[in-house]
Amino acid sequence: MDFIWFLIVGLIAGWIAGKIMQGGSFGVGGNIIVGVIGAFIGGFLFDMLGFSTYGLIGSLAMATVGAVILLFIVNMVTRGEARVDKNKQ
Repeated sequence: MDFIWFLIVGLIAGWIAGKIMQGGSFGVGGNIIVGVIGAFIGGFLFDMLGFSTYGLIGSLAMATVGAVILLFIVNMVTRGEARVDKNKQ
């Protein structure tokens, strides 16, 4: 049952991150992946900074922060590739 909650939190965090990043959404499956990876990134960053989260809301906040960071990095990489391709033509 914990795995299902983990996926639900990942889905919601990925969806929220997609809304925050305006157009960074990857569909339901992609949002789950972004949210789950974001949960790991957020957990790592929160641990490094000494923050602790508890409960569903804390987990959702941590996963959302990580997902926003992940989407920011992905958007920077894809925009960089688009600029390189335009310059080659």
